[in-house]
Amino acid sequence: MLMTFDFSSPVPLYIQLRNQIVIGIAEGKLQPGEKLPTIRALAEESGINMMTVSKAYQQLKQEGYIVTDRRNGACIASRDVVPVSQETMDAMRLYISELRLSGMKKDEIMKLFEKLYEEGNS
Repeated sequence: MLMTFDFSSPVPLYIQLRNQIVIGIAEGKLQPGEKLPTIRALAEESGINMMTVSKAYQQLKQEGYIVTDRRNGACIASRDVVPVSQETMDAMRLYISELRLSGMKKDEIMKLFEKLYEEGNS
């Protein structure tokens, strides 16, 4: 699993990792039941702290994207419907507000979301 991190980004590394895994699942690059690297292996491979990887895995587990157990490690969860978190709704509200303030109209915003949605399905 190839992960890329922007060490100069204000976005915490555990969030960058979490986001890449969520996108990988949504785009079908990570399949249900697929094993993720161990915390230690991913930390060594990517050059980030083990606690950072652990924090990302804990958040993904809490959100229902992965399942973990001591024998099998972390695996992608089955594709049951995952409820949208309040945090995600708040972020979407902010992004839409920023787009509106930049001058985009509703139809332009909808086309942008449609384009991004379709890119994730290819």
